[in-house]
Amino acid sequence: MPMPPTPYQAIRKRYRAVVEAYERLSAVCHESGPLPPKVRALVKLALALGARMEGAAHAHTRLALDAGWPPSALRHVALLATTTLGFPSMMTCHSLVEDVLSGEGRAAQLRPQPMRRPRRSRRRRGP
Repeated sequence: MPMPPTPYQAIRKRYRAVVEAYERLSAVCHESGPLPPKVRALVKLALALGARMEGAAHAHTRLALDAGWPPSALRHVALLATTTLGFPSMMTCHSLVEDVLSGEGRAAQLRPQPMRRPRRSRRRRGP
């Protein structure tokens, strides 16, 4: 299993008991149903993409690859978003998967990332 991203490691260090409880819950959820690990990896990718969670989508793309899914299967998951989430959302999902498949997402997760401030929207003032 690959090393978790740097931000996850930092939270784990700071809030060890919380992260350990979360990881136990995750393990129980994974073992509480009939889906095999390889299928669960693909389902988790689909959930992350559907929720548009960039970090989770990158992580679950990597985990699905590690579970043995070929890139074509991961692209197919993104493509299936078309009729459920809409074409623009599918494009976002596809981009998130491609980030990792192209090496950008994987490399980005291996480098420490600086904290980014959220962008403030520019409001127009008067006429």
